[in-house]
Amino acid sequence: MTAAALTRRPGLKHIRTRRNGLYLTCLAFVGLVVVVALIAPWLAPADPNATDLGAALTDPSPGHPLGADIAGRDTLSRLLLGSRTSLLGPLGIVAFSTVLGVVVGVTAGWRGGWIDTALSRSSELLLAFPGLLLAILFVALYGEGLLAPVVALSLAYLPFVSRLARSLTLSERQRPYLAAYRVQGFSGLSICVRHLIPNIAPVVLAQSTVNFGYALLDMAALSFLGLGVPPLTPDWGSMINAGQTALLQGKPLSAVLPCVLIVVTVVAFNVVGEHWADRVARRER
Repeated sequence: MTAAALTRRPGLKHIRTRRNGLYLTCLAFVGLVVVVALIAPWLAPADPNATDLGAALTDPSPGHPLGADIAGRDTLSRLLLGSRTSLLGPLGIVAFSTVLGVVVGVTAGWRGGWIDTALSRSSELLLAFPGLLLAILFVALYGEGLLAPVVALSLAYLPFVSRLARSLTLSERQRPYLAAYRVQGFSGLSICVRHLIPNIAPVVLAQSTVNFGYALLDMAALSFLGLGVPPLTPDWGSMINAGQTALLQGKPLSAVLPCVLIVVTVVAFNVVGEHWADRVARRER
């Protein structure tokens, strides 16, 4: 049976439609989360840090649509404002690790020789350190806040991007169009910046989208441990930590809702990233 006939089979068409539907749903959810994070201060019905012990652990009501936590703080407001810090940290991790990883990987793949060996061994050395452990070490040395864990996790994610960029560079440098530019006298820097990096960017972008989901999970874990954002700053990870007591008292919303948001957001970013990677792979074939 030919490939054209296979693509016309109803079963394959149904599977493809379902996958596209899942991708579009996840893409819409990612877009919604980003928009909510941008306009969260205008959406929040109350001050996320305003305490009201008389309203502690109250059920959903007109004053508190999703109830209140153990300190009487509005759960909805903290979820909305928490989306900012929960996305800002992973964004910094992905941006820093992607830029530096592409520079390291392209340099190693393009130059080869001892430069490739040195950069590759350095990346493998970073892989030996678990990301969360490295982040805990940085927080212990430099204090709480977003900067220390973002820098630490960026270094932890850097090898994944650099190894991908190196392999893509080794494959791409064999293409005739790059040889043509070299023959015309273009410098290696010019060829890499103007032609090589734009051609490998879609694959790197897809991987970085997947990395964003994992970075969000790591940052939430650090916030849950009290090593991420300052205690009073709304954050999904710290909300889970603060909601443990409420969970034991039969008031789970303040702890369960941020858990659900973290899981769904991570899955959505992974689905979007995997879909983009599949599209790039099909296009190259």
